[in-house]
Amino acid sequence: MKKAVFFDIDGTIIDCSLGMREISPKVKEAIRTLQNNGDYAFICSGRPYAFLSKEILDFGFDGFILMNGAEIIIKDEIIYKDPMDKEFVKKVVSEFDKFNIQYTLEGEYYSYMESKCKEFYEFFESFGISTKFMKTNYNIDDIDVYKIEMMCINEEAEEFCLSLVKSNPDYDYAHSINLKSFELYPKKNTKATAILKILDILNINLKDSYAFGDGSNDIEMLSTVGCGIAMGNANDEVKKYAKKITDTVHEDGVSVGIEKYIL
Repeated sequence: MKKAVFFDIDGTIIDCSLGMREISPKVKEAIRTLQNNGDYAFICSGRPYAFLSKEILDFGFDGFILMNGAEIIIKDEIIYKDPMDKEFVKKVVSEFDKFNIQYTLEGEYYSYMESKCKEFYEFFESFGISTKFMKTNYNIDDIDVYKIEMMCINEEAEEFCLSLVKSNPDYDYAHSINLKSFELYPKKNTKATAILKILDILNINLKDSYAFGDGSNDIEMLSTVGCGIAMGNANDEVKKYAKKITDTVHEDGVSVGIEKYIL
């Protein structure tokens, strides 16, 4: 039976926060071995399409789960997309300037960020994120937004970002790869719900699904698939929801996990 394996990006196949911007040769080889065996390899990330590196886009993954499940791509075809409520997005954006909050609106292929958000651009650049798919000139009425990422430069801004979630039960948040950065997204879409959609489309049994992850937004994914594999660098709370624990991202944990638990 064919298997489907889902990979988080940050802290799993790369670690931009510590300068590891490329997938290691061992991890590449292990993923290619899976695919050569006829199994599927998917990226499953909170990132939007615009934040995927050229290396990841060109690697040959069978598809992408993006923005925590709000967009699903299989073999270059978008098979699911669910944008945020446009009026909610417009209301939130109108409040950002009051608290000096820089933000990016994450779309289907492009993400949108005003040129005045210099600290945010520097933030993305420091993590090796290209601006190729970033647009500075846009009309908010003309775009679909799937996730919002905000940079809160002080406590007042942070409290406002948190209040957005507390006052809107349909939305959730997570810290991004920086504690000052928040991601705001609808609760109804998760990595897990997207995985189940893909398994159904590809007619793959749940027991033949695997996932690698390290963050809090990976918990549902790790506990849903047939075998969730937590990275060695994941915190103890995340590890509780995994069936297996592998080595850290810097120790080629994905390669170790594939060889030990899947092949």
